[in-house]
Amino acid sequence: MSHHLTAPLSQLMDEILEDGIIDADEVGWLRERLYDDGVIDQEEADFLFALNDAVSGKANHASWGELFAQAIADFVLKDEVSPGVVDEDEAAYLHGKLWADGQIDAVERQLIAKLQADAKAPFPAKLQALFALL
Repeated sequence: MSHHLTAPLSQLMDEILEDGIIDADEVGWLRERLYDDGVIDQEEADFLFALNDAVSGKANHASWGELFAQAIADFVLKDEVSPGVVDEDEAAYLHGKLWADGQIDAVERQLIAKLQADAKAPFPAKLQALFALL
């Protein structure tokens, strides 16, 4: 998958999901692709949530959860509108994405824990509701 830096995200998802799990090499490719420009954007965040929903509960490499939590935390905490803070819009986005498949899995709990540790107060109600799940 040497084209991982230039292939459309939808193609990468198809290739990663061929065997139904995310292995260590795929996590490395994803990390390189997602951080190529130093920023996690909306399309990449949506891609990560969709990918996680597709592999939820599978025997993915442990580094997948770490990458997912870091990248989504970077998406909401390293923005220009509210750096370091999860604002109301971001909290609504997270709440919707995390509950999109009707469950909060172990990888998504890693994200919630990371946000609880790294985000600055004040915490919107939807974010506090996610913290209460830990």
